[in-house]
Amino acid sequence: MLQDTVIPERPMYIPQYPPQEPEQGVVLLEEDTDPVERVEKALQCLLPYDPSVHWMTEERPPFLYWKIRDFAHAYRSGITTPSVVAEHVIAGVEEWSNKEPPMPMLVYFNADDLRKQAEASTKRFQQGNPISILDGIFIAIKDDIDCFPYPSKGATTFFDKIRTVEKDAVCVARLRKCGVIFIGKANMHELGLGVTGNNPNYGTARNPHSVDRYTGGSSSGPAALVSSGLCPVAIGTDGGGSVRIPSALCGIIGLKTTYGRTNMTGALCDCGTVEVASPLAASVEDAMLVYSAIAGSRPMDKLILRPSPLCVPNLVFPDNNNILKSVKIGKYTEWFHDVSDREISNTCEKALDLLCSNFRCQIEEIILPELEEMRTAHLVSIGTESFCDLNPHYKAGKRTEFTLDTRTSLALFGSFTSTDYVASQRIRRRIMYYHNEAFKKVDVIATPTTGITAPKIPQGSLKLGESDYVVSARLMQFVIAGNLLGLPAITVPVGHDKQGLPIGLQLIGRPWGEASLLRVASAIEELCLENRKRPSAFYDMMKA
Repeated sequence: MLQDTVIPERPMYIPQYPPQEPEQGVVLLEEDTDPVERVEKALQCLLPYDPSVHWMTEERPPFLYWKIRDFAHAYRSGITTPSVVAEHVIAGVEEWSNKEPPMPMLVYFNADDLRKQAEASTKRFQQGNPISILDGIFIAIKDDIDCFPYPSKGATTFFDKIRTVEKDAVCVARLRKCGVIFIGKANMHELGLGVTGNNPNYGTARNPHSVDRYTGGSSSGPAALVSSGLCPVAIGTDGGGSVRIPSALCGIIGLKTTYGRTNMTGALCDCGTVEVASPLAASVEDAMLVYSAIAGSRPMDKLILRPSPLCVPNLVFPDNNNILKSVKIGKYTEWFHDVSDREISNTCEKALDLLCSNFRCQIEEIILPELEEMRTAHLVSIGTESFCDLNPHYKAGKRTEFTLDTRTSLALFGSFTSTDYVASQRIRRRIMYYHNEAFKKVDVIATPTTGITAPKIPQGSLKLGESDYVVSARLMQFVIAGNLLGLPAITVPVGHDKQGLPIGLQLIGRPWGEASLLRVASAIEELCLENRKRPSAFYDMMKA
């Protein structure tokens, strides 16, 4: 594919970052401390909780999701208990699994185990000893991340038979220490090798805003669960937009961390150079709280990547507005408007205009060369790494157990040569240079998250699957830099198109710049709150 391309740069086989300046108005979270302590520190960075927003108002336009602090307030004030909410979760999962068409958000669900976890949490509240603000919070885990004792299938029909789960993935273990209740294993595009969420094995998760449309993928189940109200947060993985794409299409927050910021031990895809585990959440503050719990690099990444100190934005910092005022937002206008319908980019542009008019931050025009080359380099990188991981099972007779879509992808990935892979890593270094140059002028780069809103699910794809590379390319239009270069990024819902489908705005940050992204995203979320609409398929966990 790239054999005839002469690229002078040295290969960059793993993202490499220049030293970063300390961020302003942040609170440091010690990576090696208990996750409960980190979450408590992050909690102190949020604006004071006001129960009247949700609890004292009968009519509450605009539409608001229940947040982690709403559940915590309800548990502590005796309004409800984790056990009561667990019954609502069970009822919601069973109701939507039996709908026509069904909405299969989970591939593994055990009601008895859920009740057991909720009972333990309820007892802690009754005794006045909740572990943290996350105690009793219901979270779903994507099916490519280990959550003991559930199997990890990667939404295949067989992977749990050749790889057993003996303990939690590191990110799951950190959440469990905080008292989180795990709903089960969430549906996904098989082995993460697609961005629509189509899965003939367990059924295709459907978009709560329009059930005849895709959620996006590959973290389809996590996005559907959060968007539909069944849980405030889910954990997904993102190797090619797989957290941000479904979050944007389902109208929720999706945070993709810097490569190496979270420990991937215990995930099916823990040895590549593009993948991270990250939260999908109903709100920016929920993403921030869960991020503070799961973040922390593995020892090898600390040595190789030398991450900047883990921190979160202090949103109660007196100078917060001045920090926002100083933010420079990069916008490559030609690329920004390269969407299927200008309604998408215009809606994102209005959100940026709101930010600038309220906080007087600046938009700077930038140019990011060789975007098509970047897409090719990412495809070869993730494709080669996936093929090397899965080819032994493919050769061992499991070929016919993969979906047709997965087989098609693996056939393409298997055609890449070692020369292609090395050339892609040379391109990776060059694209990193272009982005580093842009970040000398700006603090974040803004784009629409996707080039289209949620596409319709073809009826024939439900049983056989689907390989539509035109749709995939449009969905991945703006997400590649986060994965090929390992940069942090976040998608924030900013409005809906004429069909009522959500539109997401993506912010891309400097390496290790999650705190800056969370600060800007929080401001945009608040400014665009009135544009947020209740999904047509929604379950109110507090009033069920």
